[in-house]
Amino acid sequence: MCNFQPIDIQTWPMAQTFHYYTQMAPTSYTVNVNMDVTILRKELKAYGYKFFPAYLYLVSRAIAKQQELRIAVKDGILGYWDCLTPAYPQFHEDDKTTSLLWTEYNDDFKEFHKQYLADKKLHGQSHGILSSKGLPLPNAYIISCIPWFTFNSFSLHNHGIKDYYVPSIEAGGFTETNTGKIIMPLSITVHHATTDGYHLKVFFEELQRTMDCPREWL
Repeated sequence: MCNFQPIDIQTWPMAQTFHYYTQMAPTSYTVNVNMDVTILRKELKAYGYKFFPAYLYLVSRAIAKQQELRIAVKDGILGYWDCLTPAYPQFHEDDKTTSLLWTEYNDDFKEFHKQYLADKKLHGQSHGILSSKGLPLPNAYIISCIPWFTFNSFSLHNHGIKDYYVPSIEAGGFTETNTGKIIMPLSITVHHATTDGYHLKVFFEELQRTMDCPREWL
């Protein structure tokens, strides 16, 4: 399990930003981008891996490299997790409901993919807001996908949940461009107290890089 590291508010460069966007002007915001998944889909198919767990893995891997996306409050202490674990919905065809399932993040893609398949097999058919695996780990974040349609914009409203600073992420259905590229819309909702636009720039660049270089981690 990932460890939690306390933040020294006296030396933290974002201390004033955090105070302003939590105490004076609480603000979250959503950014929508398009990710090129052309190479990623081709390589995953060639190696026999599923796209959805690869999506979970790559987003979690990019988050693991960006401290600002891992800030949280634990036992009243502000800090950050070493990594975040993806919690994702499982869709049930029989009654068209979803249940929340999670797979603990592992930096080794093959191990993560293997555990994802095991979790899906064991808990994927259980109904209810939570799957039979139970509550996600404390370092979990919500990541999902709407495969039935694409979108230009998607905005998530958390209704002011207190002390919630990890991102929420949503992908949409694929579209193909005139040049043959496969594009996937991606939406990320973050808290302004911990995450600025520059931090998202770094995150998106790292995510796209790993999507373009799958043999680095396959």
